[in-house]
Amino acid sequence: MRVLLGITGGIAAYKSAEIIRNLTELGHEVRVLPTENALRFIGATTLEALSHNVVDAGLYTDVESVKHIELGQWADVVLVAPATASFVARTAAGIADDLLGNVMLATKARIIVAPAMHTEMWFNEATVENVKILRERGIEVIEPASGRLTGEDSGIGRLPDTETIVAALLASGGLSGKRVIVTAGGTREPIDPVRFIGNYSSGKQGIAIAVAAADAGAKVTLIAANLDFATTRFDVIRVETVAELQVAVRNSTTGADALVMSAAVSDYRVRTESATKLKKSNLGETTSIELVANPDILSEVDVPGLLKVGFAAETNGDLSDLAKLKLESKGCQLLVANDVSNGAVFGANETSVVVVDDAGGETRLTGSKSDVAKVLIQKIVERLS
Repeated sequence: MRVLLGITGGIAAYKSAEIIRNLTELGHEVRVLPTENALRFIGATTLEALSHNVVDAGLYTDVESVKHIELGQWADVVLVAPATASFVARTAAGIADDLLGNVMLATKARIIVAPAMHTEMWFNEATVENVKILRERGIEVIEPASGRLTGEDSGIGRLPDTETIVAALLASGGLSGKRVIVTAGGTREPIDPVRFIGNYSSGKQGIAIAVAAADAGAKVTLIAANLDFATTRFDVIRVETVAELQVAVRNSTTGADALVMSAAVSDYRVRTESATKLKKSNLGETTSIELVANPDILSEVDVPGLLKVGFAAETNGDLSDLAKLKLESKGCQLLVANDVSNGAVFGANETSVVVVDDAGGETRLTGSKSDVAKVLIQKIVERLS
């Protein structure tokens, strides 16, 4: 693959060296196009040594070769990492005041942008709108990572790690043009104004699946149950109770291609929620609450052509057998089951799951929730194609 790596003038420019090395070691041909400001952070000598190609950022050098056209036609993929807020804004506006900007307008290659900036800049209304414009034009924007930023502050805005960027670059885009609905988190059923029936779900697996689906080119809607999660990459619908989740799923799945039901859904709710706080002094040493069953949201979804992926958290019995039984009862095509005994998995970054399908197939996966999400999305790609 021929990769044109654009580098813009941010502190994260030094990380581009690792991206170049990673791509060249994988056998890809890399040419580097830094902006003049990027060269304030990383030298052309380093970029040339790693890419084995001459670096020339000048718009007015070698004009006879018409560099912006030559580079745009040469590239299979244009990757800009890091991309500053200024670069994102200029690209959204179609401004071509340097060689990289001219290439962005001239190329017909796939374009991937990996922004890096402070949290406040990333969530500024102007940046949010500019990122939306880029995505509407078919430019892939990788969500920034969360962590330590320049100075002493931390938050969303870090350049994603090299593995994430390279994985996005190598992704086939197998879900391009598809709509994928993902539920994540855990529902809460109120008992009174201060108490609820809930669960330990962190939502990490569901969020990882939504991100992986977006990486594969899907238009994603994340239905987030009681999650503190913000993104500009896909639509987020926030819900609390099973009833709210049921409505959101029903409204979102019309016209969708896949539903991934990874949220932990309460099986029961309180028959009569108390309008005031229940006091121990009034209830005594023992009390009881009448519960009624919640609807089985996944089972009731009946959208023609919709691929349904279910999740099951188990604590005893053979995981494979339990997964197959639930697959049939939920009417799914794929089902992911994991063992959550002794609090395992909840809130962790690592997981171990069994994936079964309606053709009798079974796959066991162990690793990060991000890695598991990528494999699951690949299975969805295969089924939808």
